Amino acid sequence: NVAIIFVALSLGIVLISRTVKSYRAPVTHSTNTPSVKDQKIQLPGVDWSKNEQTLVMAISSTCHFCTESAAFYRDIRARTHVHTVAVLPQSINESRDYLSNLGVQVDEVLQAPLSSIDVNGTPTLMLVGRDGTVIRTWIGKLPPESEKEVLITVGAQG
Repeated sequence: NVAIIFVALSLGIVLISRTVKSYRAPVTHSTNTPSVKDQKIQLPGVDWSKNEQTLVMAISSTCHFCTESAAFYRDIRARTHVHTVAVLPQSINESRDYLSNLGVQVDEVLQAPLSSIDVNGTPTLMLVGRDGTVIRTWIGKLPPESEKEVLITVGAQG
């Protein structure tokens, strides 16, 4: 009986420690990450030259911070005219359903591994210029002051 109790306690401790280690606190800041800023990114089918600026939203349907940011993403669409591209690792259909359920409209939805555009965490917003160069990056669930900064940077109206 003692051995069974010992094994059960050990298993419980291992499960709890893995759960605690896998939890990541939200990153809530804007940044000009050196590994991304000033780099050119390529996404199949995206012609950066068609728009002065494009806001790339690197998100995932399994990211609760992305889901919690939905109201902000709707605000971007409502208050700006910036071209928006959502990039998700999920299939196009699953991604469109996810965005639709959130009420988030974007100009393009693409499926790609986020690592292919040097994104290590979601959500990540990247403002990309006409030549495909990343101008500005915001990582994580943004606090209100950073959301305001994004809106101002992408030319919010009203």
